[in-house]
Amino acid sequence: MDDPRVNAPRMNTAAIPNHVAIIMDGNGRWAQSRGLDRNRGHREGVESVRAVVREAHNLGINVLTLYAFSMENWNRPKLEVNSLMGLFEEYIDVELPQIMEKKIRVRAIGRLDRLPRATRVVVKHVMKKTANNGGMELVFALSYGARQEIVDAAKQLMRDAEAGKLDPERLDEKTFSAYLYAPDVPDPDLMIRTGGDSRVSNFLLWQIAYAEIYTTDHMWPDFRGAQLVDAITDYQGRERRFGLTSAQVQGGTDGADGATSESE
Repeated sequence: MDDPRVNAPRMNTAAIPNHVAIIMDGNGRWAQSRGLDRNRGHREGVESVRAVVREAHNLGINVLTLYAFSMENWNRPKLEVNSLMGLFEEYIDVELPQIMEKKIRVRAIGRLDRLPRATRVVVKHVMKKTANNGGMELVFALSYGARQEIVDAAKQLMRDAEAGKLDPERLDEKTFSAYLYAPDVPDPDLMIRTGGDSRVSNFLLWQIAYAEIYTTDHMWPDFRGAQLVDAITDYQGRERRFGLTSAQVQGGTDGADGATSESE
């Protein structure tokens, strides 16, 4: 059962972030600190995924992106990689009825062609099955790297420019964004990293330009609904300036008179 602090009055339920992205770190260290096999940590981490997805849905978060498997993770021992893929397949198989009941739309971003065949089949199935669901979007970053995403976008841009479909002189941020893996998904408002480290680890580098970043010492297997509420409560106490001054934000001006840097 989740911590009773979940949905506590201290959190403003009218100011929930639209998109929350999470770097789920610390499974292996959680297990090793307990004298357990690393895969035990990954399996316990799946329980955190269940709890966080459930609470995100209950809170009214519109998009939840989970960094499930990075491009760098392919360098891990083959046995661990296979276990991670199997856990993802198992999670989808077990949770699909609940996903459909809650009308959650599941998506995946990354170089999905590198996934094992069985995992690709599961990904394609759940994406097709949930494509028409109109509730929260649950995005799994699988075989994902932000630098790779940007490179892939640049390659397609170059192809379109060579084919005469795109004028390079008219390229702007909006046009470039349209070439990313999921261009219709809004940028994250809040990025959470568990496990005590303070780095973004090649995750959504383009999209998190103005995301609020929250780090916690909780390892991912210890991060549940109550910890998600803690992160959102912290987020709600921040002032998001997007390059404007505090006075402009508080006064509701648009910065047309010359906004200064966000650090002011």
